[in-house]
Amino acid sequence: MAMHGIVLFGHGARDVRWREPFERLAGKVRGAASESGPVALAFLELMEPDLPTAVSDLVAQGCEVVTVVPVFFGQGGHVRKDLPLVIEQCQALHPSVLIKCAVAVGEDEAVLDAVAEYCLRQV
Repeated sequence: MAMHGIVLFGHGARDVRWREPFERLAGKVRGAASESGPVALAFLELMEPDLPTAVSDLVAQGCEVVTVVPVFFGQGGHVRKDLPLVIEQCQALHPSVLIKCAVAVGEDEAVLDAVAEYCLRQV
């Protein structure tokens, strides 16, 4: 069975504290997927590593399949336009690796349900 890596892909920010919830999310995914393969973080801009670096790191660990999960709330320009270009770049660097891309996390009903529950707990 091929080793499957996951990259949680976020926008990035100048404030290093912005990264903290993404690190916690990556830890949760690692804990839940410990037998399926490594989990990495990557950012579009302002933070490191970038997506090509994260994918290369997973390939170096033996991943033959990499799924990029955009940790964005919606399918804005970065997800619709920028991300496909960067994934093409990663695929060109690693032609023997299957690189897949999920939809933005905010497009998933279960994620929206969790956010709605959070909002309701604030009342």
